[in-house]
Amino acid sequence: MSWNALKVLRDRNAGLYLGGVIVSGFGDTAMLLAAGIWVKTLTGSDSLAALVGFCIWLPTFAGPVIGTVADRVRRRPLLVVTNLTLAAVMTVPLAVSSKADVWLLFAVLTLVGVGMVLNDAAATALVASAVPDELRGDFNGLVHTAIESMKLLAPLAGAGLFTAFGGSAVALLDAASFILAAAAFRLIRVQEASPGARVKRAWTTESAEGARYLWRHPLLRSLVVAGGTAMVLSSLSSTATFAMLDSGLHRSPAFAGVLTPLQGLGSVISGLAAGALMRRMPERTLAAAGLALFALGVLARATPWLPVVLGGGLAIGLGLPCPLIAAMTAIQRETPGKLLGRVAATAGTLMFAPTGLALLLGTAMVAALDYRVQIIAAGLFGLAAAVLLAVVGRGGITGRDPSLAVSEHVP
Repeated sequence: MSWNALKVLRDRNAGLYLGGVIVSGFGDTAMLLAAGIWVKTLTGSDSLAALVGFCIWLPTFAGPVIGTVADRVRRRPLLVVTNLTLAAVMTVPLAVSSKADVWLLFAVLTLVGVGMVLNDAAATALVASAVPDELRGDFNGLVHTAIESMKLLAPLAGAGLFTAFGGSAVALLDAASFILAAAAFRLIRVQEASPGARVKRAWTTESAEGARYLWRHPLLRSLVVAGGTAMVLSSLSSTATFAMLDSGLHRSPAFAGVLTPLQGLGSVISGLAAGALMRRMPERTLAAAGLALFALGVLARATPWLPVVLGGGLAIGLGLPCPLIAAMTAIQRETPGKLLGRVAATAGTLMFAPTGLALLLGTAMVAALDYRVQIIAAGLFGLAAAVLLAVVGRGGITGRDPSLAVSEHVP
């Protein structure tokens, strides 16, 4: 099986983009953890500390609207301006010194959430122009690997920096990461066509156009639904982790520190292998296989045997990224450039926004039911979804439906 990861890294545009993702992801992840600790330290409130994650997650619901910006202007300058703006925003937490100032953190993190949605939409669209088609599967896998790697390293850095120097130091680290990301995006060489003069239309009309294209495209719709299903089931499963450790494995809560890196390792391996796998099988097959492997890993968590649970954690990490990477690669290939920002942002909303609601549902379930009920339910639902994805549409149209053609008055 051939592997083009080194070829991707030698590509100038791909390397610069990955550099931007790595430094920005490191700063954001470190800041997210530190902000929770900061709020808890200032207020003593667990619920307010948990609100930190909600602020980052909330703008995902506005993805179709935010993504419209990425289709109205050139994407590379938009990425540069957005990251420089976020760098300036991250200086605001320097004014936080007491409980009365905590609202500033919430406002800043909400703006960062908006910026992340806009960055993702613009970057997905830019990649379609800046990275060769034959490298895109490997590239998307490497992007996922980079993000997952930062999740393993950055929390330790954020917690350590906060302990040593306080929250302001972490905010400055995040600001510096946005500046470095802006520099990396600025150096990307790409020829972007001018958006041109537009017929004046309502913002909601343009936003709906991207959602309509995505939902009417048989392949993209199925892959995005598969990705969203995997993320929802992952949230349901993860909320049962501490109950599993206590009642099932009779381990301390600290043992979660063993499970999380194991799942992260699986995600890294999956991201590195994704491009090679997509050269051997269609995106739909990869997504279905990954979803099935993820579901089997979830079911393994219902057993009382530690080696099986550890193997399940690795399987979850290996399987979960597959439908996400497959969906993003297909979106970049199947979507017209003038719609790509909106379609990518809409896909992000459908795949990631429901996870917060799933966390709330999972929390309620684990409080009322035996933890194995929700784990088994999540695993069986995942297997059913994998079978459905593999079977439905087999032999059907995977390319663009002619009825999805973009209207002529959209330049």
